[in-house]
Amino acid sequence: MLNDFYTYQAQTSPHPLAMEISHAIGSYIYDTNGKAYLDFVAGVSACTLGHQHPRVKEAIKNQLDKYLHVMVYGEYAQHPATELCKLLAQHMPPQLNKTYLVNSGTEATEGALKLVRRVTGRSQLISCHHAYHGNTMGSMSVMGFEERKQIFRPLIPDVDFITFNNEADLEKITTKTAGIILESIQGGAGFIQPENDFLKKVKQRCEEVGALMIIDEIQPGFGRTGKLFGFENYGVVPDVVVMGKGMGGGMPVGAFTASAEMMDLLSHDPKLGHITTFGGHPVIAAACLATLQEVLETNLMAETLEKETLFRQLLVHPLIEEVRGKGLMLAAMTRSAAITNEIILRCHSRGLILFWLLFEGKAIRITPPLTISNQEIEEGCQLLLEVMDEVQHEFGL
Repeated sequence: MLNDFYTYQAQTSPHPLAMEISHAIGSYIYDTNGKAYLDFVAGVSACTLGHQHPRVKEAIKNQLDKYLHVMVYGEYAQHPATELCKLLAQHMPPQLNKTYLVNSGTEATEGALKLVRRVTGRSQLISCHHAYHGNTMGSMSVMGFEERKQIFRPLIPDVDFITFNNEADLEKITTKTAGIILESIQGGAGFIQPENDFLKKVKQRCEEVGALMIIDEIQPGFGRTGKLFGFENYGVVPDVVVMGKGMGGGMPVGAFTASAEMMDLLSHDPKLGHITTFGGHPVIAAACLATLQEVLETNLMAETLEKETLFRQLLVHPLIEEVRGKGLMLAAMTRSAAITNEIILRCHSRGLILFWLLFEGKAIRITPPLTISNQEIEEGCQLLLEVMDEVQHEFGL
């Protein structure tokens, strides 16, 4: 199969891991040779409840017996999508009460950027250096990493950048600004949390000049930081929330949420202000609803913080300079990208799945399913520390 994989499937890097997958269940992925890999990545934060969670599988199977796609988004009332949007509204701040379902996080970003321009009548967008909000043209325009986007220019105009946690930069938000988009925790930059009420100060500045604040919850969302959404940890309520990844329980999905007053503007002047064929797909919405119900009805969010503590207690090693992040959105930082790369690849060969971050080469991504057990955490960390011992010894570090 590997030859066909390289021949017929487009690649995103010169050296994919190219593991041939047989099946996955719980916290483990199995290759076609029967080898088990403990998953500390969860599909890059997408598999919130691990692999083949019974509640998600049951929801999918039940919906399969009723109907699949029947009409483009927004024309028919379909129970899974309607119930999902309702449950989201019930567990978000009151002004965040209407959700537009799409197919991916980057499409949700696109919709949110269009929305703030539509609401304000302004054009300027502001993002952060080293931000990542997706890889389509609009999302790439607010990506703060020139090396990744230079070759695709020209992108959309009138975009400026600030530095995350730099309060002096907030003066760039003016009466010309439609909106600013920020991750509640910067992901690709190295799992950097806001400091000194930075998000509150961004929102205050937006209110002063009439701009809107978009918070990207594509990675932190759905319980990964101990709250349903990361922004809840920092005492701020954004105008628009972008989500994706973990909301689908392993299915492809995205959404953006704002007030009904704002969202209703997409339905007129012009009509069809944002459209999608498969957004709100009933099978995917059923999986999302089951995932959200499980996160809300169990102790998973509280346990996420307990598991963070366990990780921090275990991940003590001379090669680890710090552990960044919150909950089960963690990054173990080494002193160099070369060390990190060696550790990730050796762990993979030994049966532990770790991964890289987009822009911070020194980071080891640790974003396991919220359902991971303490025993699995201990076993994975023990293997990771053993590999670090080997790397430290062999490289004389």
